[in-house]
Amino acid sequence: MKSYLFEIVAKDCAGRIGRLETPHGVIETPAILPVVNPFRQNVPPGELAEIGAEGLITNSYIIHRNMELRSAALEVGVHGFLGFNGPIMTDSGSYQLSQYGSLDVSSREIVEFQAAIGSDIGVPLDIPTPPDVTFSRAAGELDVTLERLREAACVERGEMLLAGTVQGSTFQELRRRAGEEASKLGFDLYPLGAVVPLMESYRYRDLVWVIVASKQGLPPAAPVHLFGAGHPMMFALAVALGCDLFDSAAYALYAKDGRYMTDRGTYHIQDLRYLPCSCPICSTHTVGELASDEGLIARHNLYVSFEEMRLVKQCTAVNHSDWIERLDRMPKSTFFYSGPESARRSEIRRFERYQTRFDLKGKVLIKEKNDTIENFSDFDYVMDFKPPFGAYPALLRETYPFNAEVTVWDHEAVLVALENVTRLIQCNPDANFTFKKPTWIPEKLIKELKKYAHNLTVQLPDNSSTTPTDSCDYE
Repeated sequence: MKSYLFEIVAKDCAGRIGRLETPHGVIETPAILPVVNPFRQNVPPGELAEIGAEGLITNSYIIHRNMELRSAALEVGVHGFLGFNGPIMTDSGSYQLSQYGSLDVSSREIVEFQAAIGSDIGVPLDIPTPPDVTFSRAAGELDVTLERLREAACVERGEMLLAGTVQGSTFQELRRRAGEEASKLGFDLYPLGAVVPLMESYRYRDLVWVIVASKQGLPPAAPVHLFGAGHPMMFALAVALGCDLFDSAAYALYAKDGRYMTDRGTYHIQDLRYLPCSCPICSTHTVGELASDEGLIARHNLYVSFEEMRLVKQCTAVNHSDWIERLDRMPKSTFFYSGPESARRSEIRRFERYQTRFDLKGKVLIKEKNDTIENFSDFDYVMDFKPPFGAYPALLRETYPFNAEVTVWDHEAVLVALENVTRLIQCNPDANFTFKKPTWIPEKLIKELKKYAHNLTVQLPDNSSTTPTDSCDYE
C-alpha cells in the first residue's frame, strides 16, 4: 500500500494551503469537490474540470445498489464510469442512512466496494447523528461509528486513501473524543459529518464550535473535510478554522429549484432582472435563458463557488483566537486593524502571553511612537504605545505585528491596549513606569488604569501630542 502525503505549503490563522496526494493526482487545498449524481448529471464530469474542479465526489452506495451501475463501475472503474481522470472521492451512503434509517449493506462491504471500483478516497459507513439529540444517543451512535472506523482500517484497500469521519452531534466533548479516537487509527483524511442541518438553519455559532472541537481532537496537520458545505458564503469562515476540503451538491440542487448563488447569499432566478456576475455563463446569457435551463444555473453556481474559493487564501477568525494563536504562524508582512473584531485576533493574544517574558527594572517610559522626549537617558527602557497592542519595546516598531496598518482606532482597541499595559506593569512590580498619556485617550480610562497599576505615573499630554484619527469615538 503506497503512502500518500498531505503537505502544508502556506498558513494563516488556522487555515492553510496544502497538497493532498491521491492515486489520480494532487488536490491543492482548500478545494471543492463537486458532487456527481450517478443517475443525473446536469453538468458532465468532464466539464467540471474545465470549470475548475480538481476532484469530485460521488455516492458509492447509489452505484452499489443498482445492478447496472454496479456492473459498469466494477468493469471499467469509477473513473471510466464517470468519465473523469482526476481524483474521485466516494461517499458510503451515510446520507441515505440518515434519511431511511437503515441500509442493505455493511460498512465493511461498502469500503471493499469503493476499493474495488478504484476510488481515490473511500469513506466507511458512519452514523450521522443530527444536532440537538440527547447526549446518550449521540454517545451511543459515536461508539458505533468508531467501531466501524476500526473495522474499516483493517480492510485491504490497495492504494485507496481512507477517511475517518468525525461525529458527535453538537456535543463538543464527543466531537473532540471522536477526533482523538479516529486519529489513533491513522486515517488519510478526516471528514466532519452531520453538519448540513446546522448550515441549513444558519446556526453558524454551533457550526464553529463543532469544527473547533473536532479539530482540537485531531493532529494539527491532518487534512479535514467539511461534509456538505457547498455554499460559497461559508468557505472563508470554514477555511479560516482549518477545513481543507468541501463537497458541493448545492450547485445542482439549487439550480434545480432555480436558485442562483452568490458569495453573499442566494437569489431566485425569477427575481432577477440583471445577472450580478461576470462568469462565462452570466456574461453570455440572459436572465431568461438561465431561467429556462437549470444546467446553465448549475454552471454559474460552480463558477461562483470556485471563484470564491480562489479568493479564500488568507483568512482570519477572531473567535477561538486562543486556540488559533497556537496554530497561526508568526512571521507575516503587515497586521491590519480594521475594527473591534481585530482587537481579539490571534496576534494580540500571542502578545498578551509574551508580555510575561519582559523583566523590567528601573525607570520605564511608555509613549507614542512619534512623541519626542528631551532626555532619553532619564529612563532605562523606552516603549511605544499603540492600540490594540499596548506597550512594546520601541526597537520593534517596524517589525511584525507592531508595524500594524490601523484604519480606525476605536474604543475596543484602546481598551485592549490599556489592559495589556496594566498586565505589563503588574508583571514588573520592581519597575517605575511613566506613561505619557496621548491626548486621544479619555481620562476615565486612565483612572481605571491607575487603580490597578500602583507603580505608574501618568504624564499629562503637551501641545505636541497628536490625535491618530479625527473620526475616533471612544464612548
